[in-house]
Amino acid sequence: MGAVAYHPRIVTIWEKFLEHFEREGVCTDYILYSNYERLVEAVLAGDVEVGWNTNTAFVALEQLLGSEARILGMRDIDAQFATLIVTRRGEAFGEVGELAGKRLALGSRDSGHAAILPLHYLGEQGLEAASECELVRFDTDLGKHGDTGDSELRVIRAVAEGAADAGALGEPTLAAFRGDRVPAVSGLEVAWRSPTYYHCNFTALPSLDDALAQRWEAALMAMSYDDDRMRQAMDLEGVKRWLPGDRAGYGSLAAAMREA
Repeated sequence: MGAVAYHPRIVTIWEKFLEHFEREGVCTDYILYSNYERLVEAVLAGDVEVGWNTNTAFVALEQLLGSEARILGMRDIDAQFATLIVTRRGEAFGEVGELAGKRLALGSRDSGHAAILPLHYLGEQGLEAASECELVRFDTDLGKHGDTGDSELRVIRAVAEGAADAGALGEPTLAAFRGDRVPAVSGLEVAWRSPTYYHCNFTALPSLDDALAQRWEAALMAMSYDDDRMRQAMDLEGVKRWLPGDRAGYGSLAAAMREA
């Protein structure tokens, strides 16, 4: 399988995951790529049989295939993802139209949760932010699709320091910043929450052998947070339980990427 090396902990995670797959009788190895575009290419070329993709990478792969890719699972957190818009405390807005003329900070432009979907959902609610707001973009770590959290850290700092009036970031990212007691978070409040959507998934080509796909997915679902051998790695991956994958939660991102 293939994954993107957006942080050194990826090696720790997958070394432990490989032990689990071996215990389940589905010997697996991994290849790390520098960015998701390379990973998508690797899946298409057959260099890896499964890609651990962001939602942006999954939609891109689907569009390149011209047909449905095979989804082999996702994290529990990936099934209820949302984007938040934060403001300085006491400056929250009631309707999204109140953002018109304001400075809106966004994460890396290839991040589904911190750039692409915020603009899409705001548009659905009547605000064409690209033309009605002054966009403050932080295009750091392009190719990582927002995985590093660096651009979202810059978003909240811009809002906290007054360089932006509001900023978009993923709900889990804000929770992580709060857990780490990032100073910029203390003076912010959540002004808006998007509809929920799906995030990462394990993606394969539709031509992947059915029996192998089913065995691999079953082994993934058998990974338990109650297993002391796996808990640390699962914590690092941000997962408590693996879920079967489906494409129901990717429609909004697919539409947004077509628009863009």
